[in-house]
Amino acid sequence: MSSKLLRRHVLVGLGALAAPAVSSGAARAQSPWPDRPIRLIVPFGAGGAIDTLSRTVAAKFPEVTGGQTLVVENRAGAGGTIAGAVVAREKPDGLTLMMADVGANAIGKELIPSLSYDPPTAFTPIIHLVNLPAVLMAHPSVTAKDMREVIAQAKARPDGFTYSSAGNGNGSHLFMALFLKEADIKMVHVPYRSGAEMVTALIRGDAQFGFPTVSSGIGQIRQGNARALGIGNASGTPLLPDVPAVSTVLPGFETAVWHGIVAPAGMEPALAQRINEVFARIAAMPDVKQRIFDTQAGAVVGGSPADFAAHIAREVARWTPIIREGGIASG
Repeated sequence: MSSKLLRRHVLVGLGALAAPAVSSGAARAQSPWPDRPIRLIVPFGAGGAIDTLSRTVAAKFPEVTGGQTLVVENRAGAGGTIAGAVVAREKPDGLTLMMADVGANAIGKELIPSLSYDPPTAFTPIIHLVNLPAVLMAHPSVTAKDMREVIAQAKARPDGFTYSSAGNGNGSHLFMALFLKEADIKMVHVPYRSGAEMVTALIRGDAQFGFPTVSSGIGQIRQGNARALGIGNASGTPLLPDVPAVSTVLPGFETAVWHGIVAPAGMEPALAQRINEVFARIAAMPDVKQRIFDTQAGAVVGGSPADFAAHIAREVARWTPIIREGGIASG
């Protein structure tokens, strides 16, 4: 089947999703992607937050598309940009999609200047699925009891504190870099290879601070192995109701790990909108929302392709100066 004909076939099938409910057999016949399983490329390995989200969505995909399969394909490495390069080369026919991440789909070129594609222009944004809150954590040995005391102590001891991250250029690195910039303080960065390693380093006392996702850190917080000082997003999280937002001390501070669906650049707007509707229906399912909250403390966002495009543009504008001023590079 030619690319043009396939694209027309996908558009026709996607239009059927807006129609009244039909039998499972009829729904399968009208599936948006009738020829073969759809690939969802995930830019990190199995078992992490983005992989869990992807598999949660994939499990519901047949229910919305009348039996069509969404195959999760992990392509880890280089801060997610290996996966980004794979998807950027594909045709924008809806058969290859990607679970988006800030590195692979927004700022990868800033972190890796030799990158073979330009993240802001290489993809068609489809839908902003979720935001995952992050938490500023401290080792129990830190005598500062709140963020203001941390800032005061750090000003008195330039480079006297260390913080761990899940890798150079990772969200946990960027969140802490933003905190340090806004607070006008310095700390020594100690990068690790994963979120689990960065949290382990913190609870061992190899680093005094870290800024992981809430889902990565909450277990150690509840066990008393680390102390929560602030939540990255302004609304906080019901999982840590007594922990203030960082913005209560640094006005305007707002961070969260975000994920969504993108396709290769050049997708027809009508096709992008109809694929958006598929994933919006999945994200709106009460059990999907609950699972995202239970496993990742995350909140469903949703919105149009244009909304997601605007969000990515804001992220590029926000993190580019942080990366350049801090001399941050992926590694």
